[in-house]
Amino acid sequence: MAGLLVQAYRITSSVLVKLGEADLGWLAADRAAAVAGGDPVLAGAATVSVGQALRALGSDRLALVATVAAVHRVAPASGMVHGALLLQAALAAAGGGDAHRAEELTDRAAGVAARVAGDDPHRTGFGPVAVELARVVAAVELGDARAAVGRHEQAVRRQAWRRLPAEYRAAYLVDAARAYLQAGDLGGAGRALVDADGVAPAEVRCRPAARTVIAEIARAHPVPAGVARLATVVGLTR
Repeated sequence: MAGLLVQAYRITSSVLVKLGEADLGWLAADRAAAVAGGDPVLAGAATVSVGQALRALGSDRLALVATVAAVHRVAPASGMVHGALLLQAALAAAGGGDAHRAEELTDRAAGVAARVAGDDPHRTGFGPVAVELARVVAAVELGDARAAVGRHEQAVRRQAWRRLPAEYRAAYLVDAARAYLQAGDLGGAGRALVDADGVAPAEVRCRPAARTVIAEIARAHPVPAGVARLATVVGLTR
């Protein structure tokens, strides 16, 4: 029963964060942690959501503290949850501008990913590809656009990329669009957004973060192919 409640609260938190309601997302994630009780794996899975919500609120330092503390409690009971926590901690470190800590945590996650395999009962999405995508997002957070774009273009060539859930790929492609924007490549940013819309339209059309990226690209002259249509669809232009 506790496992189902944790999963329900985590799903609720994820949806709220995506819709720009990070404060409510944090409350849902906190409830997930509360119902997890003394189970370190369930509590660790809940803390993955806590970390995501805190990062969305701009509280990267708190997200780092929470996820690192959970890492110590969950290992080695669940490799998947352990690795997912390490990635959340790495992204929190990157959001706080600590490149060294972000790299160290991501490298630790890569080591875990090389050892784990099999079922993912807590729906963490963790694995080698998740580590590579996290490196891209961390580079975006740190403002290293060149590294982010280079890593992105390598990651999406892998067969494992296509096996990720559609919503995971689409959400990530919005971050990839941010990388191209930082690099001044509006065409690349536009392609990433159009690709994301083709994979899972709701991840682009319903998320405030994606709408912000669309608006930035739509201000270009000429507007990259496909982006003008997206801007119209989401109500940014008429």
